Amino acid sequence: MTPNAASSGLSRRSFLASTAVATAAAAGGMPLLTACGGSDTGSQGGTTSGKAADKLLPTYVAGTVAKPDLPSKNGSSAGYTRKIDLAALATSVPHKLGTGASFTIMSPLWGTPPKTDCAYYKAVDAAAGTKVTWQNQDGNTYAQKLGAVLASSSIPDMVVVPSWLLVGQIPNAVSAKFMDLGPYLAGDNVKKYPNLAAIPSDSWRMSIFGGALRGIPMPTAAASSIVPYYRKDIFDKKGYTVPKSPEEFLSWAKDVTSAKAKVYACGDNMTWVSAGIFGVRPSGTLGWNIGDDGKLTYRIEQPEYLEALEWTRKLFDAGVVHPDDRARTGDAGQRFTSGQILVMADDASAWYVKTAEQAKSHPDFKIEGMDYFGAGGGNPKLWASSPASIWSLIRKGASKETVENALAAANFAAAPYGTKERMLVDYGVEGTHYTVKDGVPVKNDQGNSEVINAWVMLASPAPYFAHPDFPDVARKQVEWQQRMGAFMKKTSTFGMNIVEPTRYANLASQFEQLEIDFVRGHKKLSDVQQAISTWKSSGGDKLRDWYKQLLDKNGSGN
Repeated sequence: MTPNAASSGLSRRSFLASTAVATAAAAGGMPLLTACGGSDTGSQGGTTSGKAADKLLPTYVAGTVAKPDLPSKNGSSAGYTRKIDLAALATSVPHKLGTGASFTIMSPLWGTPPKTDCAYYKAVDAAAGTKVTWQNQDGNTYAQKLGAVLASSSIPDMVVVPSWLLVGQIPNAVSAKFMDLGPYLAGDNVKKYPNLAAIPSDSWRMSIFGGALRGIPMPTAAASSIVPYYRKDIFDKKGYTVPKSPEEFLSWAKDVTSAKAKVYACGDNMTWVSAGIFGVRPSGTLGWNIGDDGKLTYRIEQPEYLEALEWTRKLFDAGVVHPDDRARTGDAGQRFTSGQILVMADDASAWYVKTAEQAKSHPDFKIEGMDYFGAGGGNPKLWASSPASIWSLIRKGASKETVENALAAANFAAAPYGTKERMLVDYGVEGTHYTVKDGVPVKNDQGNSEVINAWVMLASPAPYFAHPDFPDVARKQVEWQQRMGAFMKKTSTFGMNIVEPTRYANLASQFEQLEIDFVRGHKKLSDVQQAISTWKSSGGDKLRDWYKQLLDKNGSGN
């Protein structure tokens, strides 16, 4: 989160510096997890959905404070475009729900952890009635730390678990080591915690592990968050027209690329864009879907999967991808802001980050989100994202007082934008961590060193965008998601927190590297086709049968 940004929710791409952590986890980088239970034969996996899940969910009660200027539509985030009026901030937690009893939280953190007794931690604890001892861990090695802790007999009272680490034995460990929060949150019980009650039901449904409500979610927007950004200032100056088909994009890319001038059409991660153009489903459990023909297939079995990869390879073959992106070196974001590449795929949060970053030194800098187009140049076929991506969980055996204080902290952290609680969580204490200039909060050095990703990890309100210093960016982010959300569909596994049998956990792990190699010309199409065939024979077809039974039992998510 940048100094003046208040966007709710963190995605994998804005959360991690790379996919190294997830890759390490998938490759078995957590050998200590054998103690967590589960095996090839003993862990059958599964999910809870439909009526069975409905009985476990908290009652949804929409928030009554801080209404957004741009309500959610078509699965988009909401948007706030007004400047902050400190005198008008609402109160979402009128009474301290915490008793002041101490408890510990383990969470990933990128950067230098603040001191445990810093002014920020003290201020939030005082407001929430809590006493948190933070066990912040290096986000880049969190997979290994999480595996070791879950395999041990000493688990912190509360632990943050991101969705991309739910591989190998981790899902079984979550069910085995963390408590059922149903007695505290299911049904009307959640009304004690109004901010948690205002979290969308789809996000709570994704928080069911092992047949029980165990996770407190960080909701994410169902509408796409991967944006093909383009340098609008350069497009306007050069008179470029935004492409509206794959053929137009490739033709435009060839025209604008000049190795001599060190200007290239695009950077890496165009596979993210091509997936949206050709309608390839997301990876992981969301990749399964029952088609119009009644057949259940995984994403790599879609004809569109190969079509998307082949189109991306054409970009590399044409030399329109920056050489450093081809080599996967350096910072693609810096190449984008310096004008060396004109199109860059990134998370929706980059819209604000890049705008704020360049505002003073490069006032003419302007980026926009390119709308996805379909493979034939018409409307795209996009797929809904998971409604939750990160959870905080409470260890089994925690005392009732510990549970209630942890829930009090989560309720405080989930305060909506435009409230005193959200302001404190996001910016700290006025005068100590930030000052307000023309309605815009600006963090000082102490704010930037102390108010970093800790409290925001416990829970979040429904996803939103809010940038007091650049309100127009928030509007554009929401409107882009609303336009793209109109073409969004849900896969058959949408909204289900599915734990696959452990023997299949790493079945598709090879494809990320294979895609990287293929688009760069290091692998042939036949290599990809052979990998798909091997995936089927080595367990993919059996996994399909498992999913068929699961969907027959629980119903489809679409």
